[in-house]
Amino acid sequence: MTLSIIGTDDAAPLGQPLIFSTVHREALLRDADRQLRFFAGSLRPQGGFFALGRDGTPLPDTEQELHTATRLVHAYSLGLAIGFKGAEEMIDHGMNFILTAHRDAVDGGYFWSVDDDGPVRAEKLAYGHAFVLLASASAMQAGHPDAAGLMADVLSIIEKHFWEPGLERSRDELNRDFTPFSTYRGMNANMHLSEALMAAFEATGDRRYLHKAGSILGFFTLGMASENGWRIPEHYHQDWTPDPTYAGDPMFRPPGTTPGHSLEFARLLLQYWDLSGREDARLPDAARNLVDRALSDAWNEEKGGLAYTMDTQGRVAIGKRLWWPVTEGIGALASLIKLAPTQTDEMWYRRLWGFSEDTLIDHAYGGWFPELDDEGKPTDGTFTGKPDLYHSLQAALYPLADGVSRQRDGLRKLAG
Repeated sequence: MTLSIIGTDDAAPLGQPLIFSTVHREALLRDADRQLRFFAGSLRPQGGFFALGRDGTPLPDTEQELHTATRLVHAYSLGLAIGFKGAEEMIDHGMNFILTAHRDAVDGGYFWSVDDDGPVRAEKLAYGHAFVLLASASAMQAGHPDAAGLMADVLSIIEKHFWEPGLERSRDELNRDFTPFSTYRGMNANMHLSEALMAAFEATGDRRYLHKAGSILGFFTLGMASENGWRIPEHYHQDWTPDPTYAGDPMFRPPGTTPGHSLEFARLLLQYWDLSGREDARLPDAARNLVDRALSDAWNEEKGGLAYTMDTQGRVAIGKRLWWPVTEGIGALASLIKLAPTQTDEMWYRRLWGFSEDTLIDHAYGGWFPELDDEGKPTDGTFTGKPDLYHSLQAALYPLADGVSRQRDGLRKLAG
C-alpha cells in the first residue's frame, strides 16, 4: 500500500522496520505539523481553548474540562521540541488557564470543569490532576517559568489527598474540599498518573516519581493483567478488588475491559523499564503479552479498527471504533519494534497506519476523526467534532524518537 500522508517506499520492504524509512519519517512529521496547525485554532482569546468542529470551527459550549488545557500544554511542548512555530504561545496560554481558571484558590487543587463564570464541576478528580502533573512536567522541559511551581503544587495535592500509602496507588474522586464522595477506584486515572510521574522524573531526575510510577504499573500489569488473561480490569472496589459489573461514564469509564488501555500500558511499561535501567526482565514480556492480547481481541477483521471494550471473556462488548486505541497501538508497536523488531509487529504497525490513513486521518482539514460508523465514515457519537490532539500527535511522534523513553530528547534532534 502506498500511503500519501504516512508514506512508504521500496527501501522499507516488509521485514525492515518502516520507522527507519526516510519517506515514512518525513510523512509522520508532516502529519504532526498538520495536527498542530489544526488545533492552534482552538486558542480562545477570552481564556482557555475552544472545542473544535471537524472543519476547525469553534463550538459554542464554553465549559472546559481540565484535561483539555493540560493535554494541549503537553502536546505543544512536543510541538516545540520539533520546532513548531506558535508552540510557545499555546503552552503559555494553557498554563495561564490552568493556574488562573482551573486552580481552586480556596481549597487547593484543580477544578474538573470551568466556564467564564467559574467552576462548573468543582470536584477534584485524580484523572485531571494526573494531567496537571503531565502538563507541568512537559512545560518544565519546554522551559516555561511557571512549570516548577505548578509541579510542586499538584504533587503536594496528589500526595496529600489522592495517594494511598501502603497500596501505592491513587484513589479517584473527591469533593471540592477533598472529602470523598465515592469508594470507586479505577485503572484509567492511575495509568495516566504513572505517565505523568515518569514525565516528572524525566524533567527533574527525582527517582521518587519513578518509584511511584513503577508501583502503579506493577499492580496493573504484573498483577491484574497476568491474573486475568492479559486483560486489565478497568474498575475496582475500595479494597482494590475488581468490579466487573461497574458501568459509568461511557467515555471515561465504560463497562468491561479496554484494549486501548492495554496498549497504552504496554508503551508505558517499556518506558518505565528503560528509565529504571532495564533490570526487570518480566516487563518487556508483560508488554508483549498486553499488545498481543489487545490486538487479537479487538481487531475488527471485517472492517478494520479496534473495538472499544471487551467483556471479561474477551468478547466484544462495545464495538465502537474510536481513534485513540489505534494511536496507542501504533505507539506500543513502535516501542516494541525499536527494541526487538519482528515481522508480526511490523505487519501490525503497517496495518494500523494503513487503516488510519484510509479512515481516521482528515486529509482535508488536519487532525484525526474520533469515531467511525459501521460504514467506516466519521460520525458524531461519543464525541462531537475533534476533541483531542494528545493521542494522535503522539502516534505521529513516538516512532520518530530514538528510544522508548525521553522522547523529547530524541525529537529535539529532529528539530536541530
